[in-house]
Amino acid sequence: MERRLLLVFALTFLVIVLFQPLLKKYFPQPAPPPTQSQTQIQAPLTSPAANPVEVERPKGATAGAPATKQASAESEVTIENDLYSVTFTNRGGRVKSWILKKFKDDKGSLLELVNKAAAERYGYPLSLWTYDENLRNQLNSALFVTSSSGTLTAPAELTFEYASQDLTVHKVFHFGHTYAVEVETSVTFKGSTLPAFPAWPAGFGDEISPVGYAASRVDYQLNKDIKRLSIKSVSGGNTLTGPFNWVGVVDQYFAAVFIPDYPPNAVAVTLRNSIDIPKDVKSSSQETTKAEVLGAAVGNPRGPTIERLYVGPKQLHTLETVPVATITDAPPDLRGLVNFGFFGIIARPLFLWLQWTYKYVGNWGWAIVIQTLIINLALLPLRVSSMKSALKMQKIQPQMNAIKEKYKKYGMRDPRRQEMNTEIGALMKTQGVSPVGGCLPMLIQMPFLFAYYAMLGSALDLRQASWLWIKDLSSADPYLILPILIIITGLATQRMTPQAGMDPSQQKMLNVMMPVMFGFISYRLAAGLCLYWVEGSLIAIVQQFIMNRTSLGREMREIALKRARKKEKK
Repeated sequence: MERRLLLVFALTFLVIVLFQPLLKKYFPQPAPPPTQSQTQIQAPLTSPAANPVEVERPKGATAGAPATKQASAESEVTIENDLYSVTFTNRGGRVKSWILKKFKDDKGSLLELVNKAAAERYGYPLSLWTYDENLRNQLNSALFVTSSSGTLTAPAELTFEYASQDLTVHKVFHFGHTYAVEVETSVTFKGSTLPAFPAWPAGFGDEISPVGYAASRVDYQLNKDIKRLSIKSVSGGNTLTGPFNWVGVVDQYFAAVFIPDYPPNAVAVTLRNSIDIPKDVKSSSQETTKAEVLGAAVGNPRGPTIERLYVGPKQLHTLETVPVATITDAPPDLRGLVNFGFFGIIARPLFLWLQWTYKYVGNWGWAIVIQTLIINLALLPLRVSSMKSALKMQKIQPQMNAIKEKYKKYGMRDPRRQEMNTEIGALMKTQGVSPVGGCLPMLIQMPFLFAYYAMLGSALDLRQASWLWIKDLSSADPYLILPILIIITGLATQRMTPQAGMDPSQQKMLNVMMPVMFGFISYRLAAGLCLYWVEGSLIAIVQQFIMNRTSLGREMREIALKRARKKEKK
C-alpha cells in the first residue's frame, strides 16, 4: 500500500513538471498589479453629490493597494414621475420609500408600498442579498457615493458606488415613465465576482391586516407555465434556479417582480420571515398576532445582474403594457400576474366586459348590477329547464320510491338490482324526465359562477370603489347588509321551491341551515361578490315565483301539501 502511495505521488509530481511549459504557452498569465499611476487614474473624481467622498488607504498598505470609495455621511435622493415617488438612501443604496401616486391607503394618503415595520428588520427594497450574512450586512450598511442628490424627475439615472480594500460595489438604476425600473448591479470581493442579488425583501405597505398578509405569494413565469407559491410553500433562503421570464413577490393587488434580461442566468432566492401585527387594525386593542412576510431576491450568480423591476398595481391594462420579450407561447407581457383561477378563459372576458360597462356607467357597483342582470337573463333558459326537470322528478318520486321498496330485499350485488334500474329508467322515459335534466343546466352555470368569483376577487379596480352605502367593494360590507340579504333571499328561495319528495322535518332543517351557512360564508367576502350573489338570488326568486304560478308548479305545491298532511297524521 505504501509503495503504491509513493508511486502515485511520484507520477503526480512528474505530470506537474512536464505540463509547466504547456501551461505557460497555451493559458493566459495573471495580469500584473496596477502601477501607481494607474491607481491614481482610478481614484474618484470630484462628485456632484451632496455627500463628500473620502479616499484613503489602509494603514500599512502599499502604493498599489486598491483605493476606497465611500461617503462620509448619509444622504437621500428622490426620483419622481407621474406614477411614483421613490426615495433612496445612500446607506446601502436602498429604497426607503416607494409611493404610488395613483393609489391611496385606508387613511386616504398616497399608498406607501414599503412595509416600514418589516423593512426595518428584514431589509429595504433594492438592498443586496448574499449567502454570507456578514457580507450582506456590510453591503447594506455601507455609505455609497451617489451620482446625484435632491429630487430628480424621470427619465433619470442614479448611480451608487462603494469600494473598500476587498469589496467593490456598483449599482445603477434607470427610471422612465412606466412602473418598470432598469437595475444593474455588480459586486466583486477580493477580485472575484460575488453573487449579490437585488431584493424586495419584506412584503408591501398595503398589508396591514392578517388577511392582507395571507394573500401574499411568490410567483414566477417561464413561457406558458406560471407557478404561484403560497406562504406555506415558501422557504426562507431557498434558491430557485431559472430560467424565469419574471419572478417576484405579490399580494392581492400589488407586485414587485424582477424581469431578467437573460432568463437562463437568473436565480431567485425566496425570503420568508414573521412579524407581529395588530390582530384587529380597526380596534384600539393592543393584542397582536404573527404574520408571515414574503420577499424575493433575483440576480445572476455568475456575473453582473441586469434586469428590470416592476413595482406597481396588478391592473390588467397596466400589466399588458409592460413588455417581456423573452416569453414564448404566451402573451409577452406581465398579464400573468393577474390570477383568474382555473376558469380564467371565462373570467378574463368577463372582467374586460365589466371594464367596458364601467366606462359607460361610471360606477363599479352599478356595472356589477348590470352585468349580473345580463348574465342571469342569458342563463334563464338553463335555469327554467333545470326547474322543470326538478319539478317533474319530484312528481314521479312516489313511484320511484315504490320501485326501490320492491327491490329493497335484494342485496347491492344481486343481479336483480339491475331490474330496478331498468324499471326506474322506463318510468322516467314514460314521464319525459331526463336523469341529468336537473343537473346538467346547473353544471353549465357553475363555471360562470366560479369565474365571476375569481374575477371579482382579483380585480384591483374594485379596491376603494364605492357603491351606495359601501365605501370599498373589495372589502367586506361594513354594515353586513349584503350578507343579511343573502340569508333572507336564501330562506325565501328555499321556502318557495317545491320539494315534494322530502320529509317535512328535513325540509324545514334544510330551509334554515343552507341560507345561514351561505350567510356565514359571505360574512367576510368582498362586497362586490356579495352584491353579485344577492342580485342573482333575487332574480332566482322572481323566476321561482313565476314557475310556481305555472300549472306544473301549482300541481307540485299541491302534492307537497298532501304529503305533508299525511306525514302529520302519522
